Amino acid sequence: MINKKNIWFLTLFSLVLVLSVYYITMPSDIPLETSYIPNANIEEESENATLVALRVSKEEKVLNELEILNGILTDASKSTIEKNEAYDKMKNINDIKGEEDKLEKKLKSSLGINSCITIEGDKISVVTSRDKHDANLANDIMRTIQENYDKKMYVSVKFE
Repeated sequence: MINKKNIWFLTLFSLVLVLSVYYITMPSDIPLETSYIPNANIEEESENATLVALRVSKEEKVLNELEILNGILTDASKSTIEKNEAYDKMKNINDIKGEEDKLEKKLKSSLGINSCITIEGDKISVVTSRDKHDANLANDIMRTIQENYDKKMYVSVKFE
């Protein structure tokens, strides 16, 4: 029989789980204060806006998947096997998110470019905020990413 204690426990547990997943997937370099720069480069702002839109879209997709998996974890009618599979998928999603963030930071530090990276299996998609399509830069991006893996990864680069 489900009583009020169990309902409150499941509600609070699911809330803590969702918030902790959100905290883990949050970017770690959020600025603490914003400042207005009157002579800011308009082109750079639009490039960043494209990447921000891509990141927001990707983040919404991840949060929806995590919400579904969290529903499985908190559903009392689900079996232990289903809950374990849901937990493993959640862990995998968080691992991939961390790997994407690490690669974005590496591209920023080594090549000085802003990018949005999506990993799906052995396919890595890189969208960078450059108007000029540069084959040498694309090759450098591919090499920089492939350095992190022992097996062959299929890296695609798109300039926005």
